[in-house]
Amino acid sequence: MANRSDRLKRILRVQEQLKAMHEMRRANELRAAHKAEAEAAEIASGKDTDATLSRLFPELYERAIVRAHDKRDRHLQAARREADNIARETARTDRVGQDYRAAVRVEERAAEERSALETVERLLGLPPSRGGGNG
Repeated sequence: MANRSDRLKRILRVQEQLKAMHEMRRANELRAAHKAEAEAAEIASGKDTDATLSRLFPELYERAIVRAHDKRDRHLQAARREADNIARETARTDRVGQDYRAAVRVEERAAEERSALETVERLLGLPPSRGGGNG
């Protein structure tokens, strides 16, 4: 069975991957929102020209602009949710990182104590007190 620091290291790696995934999803949502905004601007600029279609069917242009703005708003809302997820994963990652560093310090301290005990036992000519350090 792996020791505590190894398990925490694996958890930390997964947390970092989750954070990166949420960052990528947020970036994609922001990109899609920007694209929808550009689409709305393009439709609006076409409506403002003297084109016969925009004069004949102004409500079609208005609905298309509203749809593009709704799409932009949905993507911005999704980006906000992903930002919340990023904050949550950052907090989790930080906490697991702290636990990992603490576990490493505990294991290093235990290894130093075992080494010191073995050195003392060797100097005194005593048999090793723990067979292989299992306790």
